[in-house]
Amino acid sequence: MNTGQRKEIHALHYRSGKPMKITVAGNRFESIEAASDEPAGMNSPPEALPMVGPGLVDLQINGYMGIDFNHYPVSPRHLSDATRLLQLAGVTSYYPTVTTSSDEYIEDSLKAIAAACSTDAECADSIAGIHLEGPFISPEDGARGAHLARYTKAPDWELLQRWQDAAKGKIRIVTMSPEWPGSTAFIEKCKLNGITVSIGHTSASQEQIREAAAAGARMSTHLGNGAHLMLPRHPNYIWEQLADDSLHACLIPDGFHVPLSFLKVVLKVKGPQAMLVSDAVSLSGLPPGAYRSHGRIDVIKTEQGRLHLADQPQLLAGSAQLLPWGIGHLARSGVCSLADAWDMSSIRPAAFMDLPSQAGLEAGAPADFVLFHWTGEQIHIRKTFKNGIERSG
Repeated sequence: MNTGQRKEIHALHYRSGKPMKITVAGNRFESIEAASDEPAGMNSPPEALPMVGPGLVDLQINGYMGIDFNHYPVSPRHLSDATRLLQLAGVTSYYPTVTTSSDEYIEDSLKAIAAACSTDAECADSIAGIHLEGPFISPEDGARGAHLARYTKAPDWELLQRWQDAAKGKIRIVTMSPEWPGSTAFIEKCKLNGITVSIGHTSASQEQIREAAAAGARMSTHLGNGAHLMLPRHPNYIWEQLADDSLHACLIPDGFHVPLSFLKVVLKVKGPQAMLVSDAVSLSGLPPGAYRSHGRIDVIKTEQGRLHLADQPQLLAGSAQLLPWGIGHLARSGVCSLADAWDMSSIRPAAFMDLPSQAGLEAGAPADFVLFHWTGEQIHIRKTFKNGIERSG
């Protein structure tokens, strides 16, 4: 089953758990309807059927399986390989994330991503845009996380325009800190030009957070991370972002970045405005050990899957896990249901970025979906379909 031709698939709906017959015609769902739960009607007992959920959408990912979107030089082939590997892991749309570096290195990465989309149809289909995380972030220790201080700088619209030209218009998200002078005007220009501004790696005051949201900032990048190790009880920039009803909150649910108590609070406060991201780096999928991330930062990946700076174990260096790991972590811990965690990783980010796949499992929607098994502890991806075409290992 490897073409976009008409096909029928039987699976258990990820929300109801009921048997469904899914008909795909070309690159779209033709119909999704309840099916008999009798083995004869399903051609297999219900307990043997996989679950079906919308394709996963990752708004922040830095690499996977040794492929680093920030290790120079980045080649279009790297993006092609990463796209196929991510599809096998259930990710049907993603935003390769370019992080703080020299102006030239950032431009090179952006050009490589744009070239991959120009020459590879699968990249063009799956790369929904580029997430530029920095360099317009806080230079302060803690707040900037693993980003290198020497490359941080104030927001510069002309520079962003130069990078957008290099990216062929594909920059869709910019993470920045509104603590810099000129931040409000910068955010307003981004909004007018269709770029989502996300607040992150910040030491901004509560007033600056409010001004940024009023100017058009729409999201918080990995809320609770990229922060000082010590903060005032109140006010502080985490509380302020949490309280602002106009800001969607992205969370890294890998079990290391924030505790379950924080995740529970954010989900309760933000409700449908909460979304999950992996923030996965190239070491995701690789065995534990000492590595050099982005070719310049020494990191350690532990046996438990935690990734931290080699010389500062208290500081994380991104995530070493993809979205299925995080969905499973939330579901087995009881923070939310499997279906809600899946929605936070698929249709919610798709709707936030106004992608066609936001319709999810609906007739007429793009046939981006995943077949998987849930053991109660872990998610096992079986097959991924992008635009109705099967991607399987």
